[in-house]
Amino acid sequence: MKEAGRNRILLKLSGEALADHDHLVSHPILESIAVDIAAVMKHGTQLAMVVGGGNILRGKDAKAAGLEHSDADMMGMLATVINSLYVASVLRAHGLGVRVMSAIAMPPVCESYVVARALNYLRRGDIVIVAGGTSNPFFTTDSAAALRAIELKCDLLYKATKVDGVYDKDPMTNDDAKRYEHLSYEEVLKKDLKVMDGVAIALAREHNLPIMIGKMEGGLKNLLQDGSICTTIGKEREHD
Repeated sequence: MKEAGRNRILLKLSGEALADHDHLVSHPILESIAVDIAAVMKHGTQLAMVVGGGNILRGKDAKAAGLEHSDADMMGMLATVINSLYVASVLRAHGLGVRVMSAIAMPPVCESYVVARALNYLRRGDIVIVAGGTSNPFFTTDSAAALRAIELKCDLLYKATKVDGVYDKDPMTNDDAKRYEHLSYEEVLKKDLKVMDGVAIALAREHNLPIMIGKMEGGLKNLLQDGSICTTIGKEREHD
């Protein structure tokens, strides 16, 4: 069931999470995500999305190759448009209404991002995918996700990853890794946890935007059914 406080969600997908060993974008992975999203939308949830571009181009790799920082970041923003169009196409094949809106104006490709228009689409039940990052270099798609969640008055930012939350060490290589159930904004910044960049966490803290970090496949659907294992990020919890 849809719960109060989770009616409008921004889903952040990393570009890397869409890839597999053989493809920059794995269609089976996208199909699985689409099935989960379709199930979520049946409950009346309003969903916005921000998709990264790291499967196509990672800014830090481009900079390491000698590209100017701003040029690399602009290329990364264009990569998010490619991924967003792909995600939208798969979602539409599942009968979902989807609008791709870009922070970088490109009328032949998709419409420009306008907050009021995006809010209207959400209210009528369309999924809104905001591409093009923040349209400015030096900001990550994590920052874009936090910014769009705030602009679109979302109740929650859900960042989908390959693991079920934030750990004190890499759970893929450490059997003794422990998952955090809850972290305050301050703890994430102080511990320098690499779950989202500092700008995104600071934005969320300033606007009291709850963040959840959880699994990509099945995580969002389970979240609405109160069965999701994840890490929540928010205010410091009060102790009895």
